[in-house]
Amino acid sequence: MGKLKIKKSDVWIDMTPMSDVMVLLLTFFMLTSTFVKNEPVKVNQPMSVSEIKIPEKDVLNIIVDKNGKVFMSMDNQNDMMTVIQDMDSKFDLQLTAQEMKKFQTDPMWGMSLSLLKTYLGLPNEKMTEAITGKEAGIPTDSINNGKSEFQEWVTSVVDNTEDIKIAIKADSDTPYANIKKVMSELQDMDQNRYYLITSLKTGED
Repeated sequence: MGKLKIKKSDVWIDMTPMSDVMVLLLTFFMLTSTFVKNEPVKVNQPMSVSEIKIPEKDVLNIIVDKNGKVFMSMDNQNDMMTVIQDMDSKFDLQLTAQEMKKFQTDPMWGMSLSLLKTYLGLPNEKMTEAITGKEAGIPTDSINNGKSEFQEWVTSVVDNTEDIKIAIKADSDTPYANIKKVMSELQDMDQNRYYLITSLKTGED
């Protein structure tokens, strides 16, 4: 008796629904992700056991490097433009529209007001070099009206943004006196609520 031959057929799977799902997922993550700016000044944050999360939006980051120099950054570029326009009008910095645009897209700022125009006039690669140089850092010494340049920047940010949160990110090697100085400056402005950014300490650390 002859053997019954089973007809072979190719298996075909429609991949269109999977492709649609992948595109939707990719689009979702692109629209909801917060991209971290490449900050030229790096700090190694101290460890802590706190698990309180820092807000991802509307945050003024105050960075204090290991040498005690102070820098600032914001996530909202529209707010940054408003802030630099306010500072330009208050201190007659005479910034051009192009220089303000460079400030708006700069990942962080940290120069004295007297050097800011010169700094923003540099090519981008020179700006990165300058922000890490010895003349960098926002001064915390008092100026004419009793406030420091640091306090003037904070005032401008708070007055020209809504629901802004303040966060301090310091290097683990930063002398405590420098961090205390920044905290005292904020306290003098009645800014007593802020976050301290640290890395989460695990059992192995």
